[in-house]
Amino acid sequence: MTNYVVKVGGHALDTLDAGSPVLAGLAQDVASLIDEDTHVVIVHGGGPQIQALLDAVGIPSVFREGLRVTDAQTMEYVAMALSQVNLHLVAALNAAGLACVGLSGVDHSSVQSSALGDPWGRAGSSPKVDSSLIQLLWQRGLTPVMSPVAVDEFGEMVNCNADSVAGALAGALETTALILLSDVDQLRKDALDESSSLAHVTGSEVRLLIDKGAVKDGMRPKMTAALDALDGGARRVLVANGTRPHALRDVLAGTAKSTEVIQ
Repeated sequence: MTNYVVKVGGHALDTLDAGSPVLAGLAQDVASLIDEDTHVVIVHGGGPQIQALLDAVGIPSVFREGLRVTDAQTMEYVAMALSQVNLHLVAALNAAGLACVGLSGVDHSSVQSSALGDPWGRAGSSPKVDSSLIQLLWQRGLTPVMSPVAVDEFGEMVNCNADSVAGALAGALETTALILLSDVDQLRKDALDESSSLAHVTGSEVRLLIDKGAVKDGMRPKMTAALDALDGGARRVLVANGTRPHALRDVLAGTAKSTEVIQ
C-alpha cells in the first residue's frame, strides 16, 4: 500500500492557528491522499518555538555540530515547546477536516534513541522506530502527527532532530516517499548560489556534497535523513518549500520546485 512520511518544519510552522492557509492546504492534501487509499504520517519540528520558550525563561541556547546542547532542564522545556506545537498543529488540521491524532516518539516507545551525553546531554541521534502504533492508527482511519521527542532504554526523554525521526520512520515503513517540507525550495551544490539548485540527485552524489562541505546548516540533517530513509527501504525522498498552501499536493504532482533524492 502507498504511504508517505511528511515532515513539516521551519517557517512552514510559523502560523499554527486554525485559520492558517498553509495548514488548511496540508489537511486537504493529506485528506485527498487518504481518499486514494494512501496512508500518511506527519512529523513536525519546532526549533523556533523551542528557541522562543528558552528565551522567555532565560535559558541560553548552545549548539555543537548542529545539535542543541540539552541538559535535563532544557529537555523539559524542549518537550513542553514541542507538545504545544503538536497540540496546535493537530487542532488546526482537525479543524480543516483531517482526522488526526497527536503523539510523540515517547508514546508506545515508538521512537527510541540514546542520549549522546557530554557535551550534548539529552540530545540524541540514530533513532530506532517501532511503527506498530502508526499502523494501528492507520487501520482506524486516523493520521498520526508526531513530535520528535524520543525515549531511551531507561524511560527518559531524548531530544531528537525531527528530520532524523522522519528519516528513520520512512525507512521503517519502507515508505513510498519521504517528503521534507521546510522553507527552502531545493538542495544546492552551492548553498549561496540559486543557479546551482538540483532537481534530481542520487544518494552517492549527496554523500559527496556532504563530504565536500557543500551541504550546510539545516540542509545537512535533511540530507542525512534522506540517506537514512533510502538505506532503510524508502523509495525516494523529496525536499521542497512547505510555506506555500498545497505544497504537498504540488510537490507530488511535480508542479513545484523540489529536489528528488534516490539511491
